[in-house]
Amino acid sequence: MSPLRGIALKIASVCVFVAMASLIKASSETVPPGQAVFFRSVFAIPVILAWLASRHDLPRGLMTRNPMGHVWRGLVGTSAMGLGFAGLGLLPLPEVTAIGYAAPILVVVFAAMFLGERVRLFRLSMVALGMGGVLIVLSPRLSVDAASVDPTQTLGAVVVLMGAVCAALAQVFVRKLVQTEATAAIVFWFSVTAALLSLLTLPWGWVWPSPQVAAMLVAAGVLGGLGQILLTSSYRFADASLIAPFEYSSMLLALIVGYTVFDEVPSLTMLAGAALIVTAGVAIILRERQLGLERARQRKANTP
Repeated sequence: MSPLRGIALKIASVCVFVAMASLIKASSETVPPGQAVFFRSVFAIPVILAWLASRHDLPRGLMTRNPMGHVWRGLVGTSAMGLGFAGLGLLPLPEVTAIGYAAPILVVVFAAMFLGERVRLFRLSMVALGMGGVLIVLSPRLSVDAASVDPTQTLGAVVVLMGAVCAALAQVFVRKLVQTEATAAIVFWFSVTAALLSLLTLPWGWVWPSPQVAAMLVAAGVLGGLGQILLTSSYRFADASLIAPFEYSSMLLALIVGYTVFDEVPSLTMLAGAALIVTAGVAIILRERQLGLERARQRKANTP
């Protein structure tokens, strides 16, 4: 184990994913979300295959024992990606990032509902705190005062929140898949499934992108594949509970990119809600780490 290397890889993956989201946002004025999903997925596949080849993990790394599990994960994961990309065209980047943080908090709820995981009072309290933060972020977009609300941004808020729900469900499917499937297979078959499903959106107005936009979409796909590799690699060098909190560094990056590239100034309401969401998410992660260490000590003490 090399914790510092794991943390560095995790932060690198966050930077790459923010860059990918920025490219998708920059192209969203001309390219529909389904087409963006296609580029993001198709051009990630060669990167993933090259990575597996470098590890001498082909074709063994792509074998699956649960093909239908990949299909279901692909359906909800592709929905999450498409909704997220649609939201990037309707809302500021930091706001999309903040609402997206609802996903890991919702995983706690869905894991209890569908996987039978036990949820203690502390985690339930943090879920409530996190969802309160989500409501604060959403509040300006869902106001009852119609004169002060932009319908487009209201739609964006709902779309991104639905994307977060789908992302949480996708993580639940991944939790089940990891019991029988290699990480490489999960990443690869998701990209394949997403690329195929995105073709269903062809009747909804795909466009022939300009060379500049096409280059941004291809770069987004390559960055998506690279981000998956960096994220997967980070967990080889450090415990998940140690590096997971660094996911929230994406908010700082989103604020910087949103302000400097897209001229987006965050509101105090959005920042306050985001702070609550991040606090709840980090608290859950740290609590799980503490419980994991306690269980490890108990197992060691009980070992003859």
